[in-house]
Amino acid sequence: MDEIADGVHAYLQESAGWCVNNAGVLLDAGRGPVVVDTAATEARARRLGAAVRELAAAPPRLLVNTHFHGDHTFGNALVGEPDTLVVAHERARQEMAAAGLGLTGLWPGVGWGAVELRLPDVTYDGRLELHLARRTVRLLHPGPAHTTGDTLVWLPEDRVLFAGDVVMPGCTPFILMGSLHGSLRTLEYLRTLAPRVIVGGHGPVCGPEAIDETEGYLRWLLRTAEGALAAGLAPLEAARQLGTHPYQQWTDPERLVGNLHRAYAELRGGAYGEPLDVVGIFGEMVEFNGGRLPACYA
Repeated sequence: MDEIADGVHAYLQESAGWCVNNAGVLLDAGRGPVVVDTAATEARARRLGAAVRELAAAPPRLLVNTHFHGDHTFGNALVGEPDTLVVAHERARQEMAAAGLGLTGLWPGVGWGAVELRLPDVTYDGRLELHLARRTVRLLHPGPAHTTGDTLVWLPEDRVLFAGDVVMPGCTPFILMGSLHGSLRTLEYLRTLAPRVIVGGHGPVCGPEAIDETEGYLRWLLRTAEGALAAGLAPLEAARQLGTHPYQQWTDPERLVGNLHRAYAELRGGAYGEPLDVVGIFGEMVEFNGGRLPACYA
């Protein structure tokens, strides 16, 4: 738990890769706190819940899910109480309901524990404001980026941004279920907010430099996809032929294959966020990774 502004805490999980995510806690002057995202497994969610209770006398009254992926939502029922409200974008709720607990099947060796699907109680469309005792919290939907239902949690007085997986410093972005061009547009929007501190969905707490770093990767990805598509290479073949590149040391480099699929879809005129064969493409990512499942330390 890092206090990054008065009463604003980032809960960081160190390995930062697949299914090991960050969360946030916003204290609210004697009332229950607001928690941003939960965790992937029962054990991790219970640790997060215990850490929240060390900070606050009351249990969480609100949970905000930044998107539908299970590492950010599977702990909803464990971190919150039965009467805790869960808030997310309306698309995130739809995607969460459709995905169910399917993520657990990708890594059967993970000790998921007693996780369950706890869908949001409240959804919004473009923007929702939470008025806490000491601050306003703005939930902002930027359009398709990491997914089609992302939420940015923006604290304007503190200039703190909980970015979900739109920004993940040091981690390979993952836009298979979102949009390449939508992500670039979202990063431009983040610059207009001028955040002082950014808590990404994975990785360390950072500053606005992470926006530039993420944009650098996505523009490199776009150039790579344009050249590979013109050469008639399939995404997996293009990734294999790429060789060394500036971002290969970022965590989870196998995401390149999924990202190329999304880039190809948009270069061919596909709509931002249109559904792709996620399971089949994940299989290609495994193939790119030497036939091994990507490392997951959840």
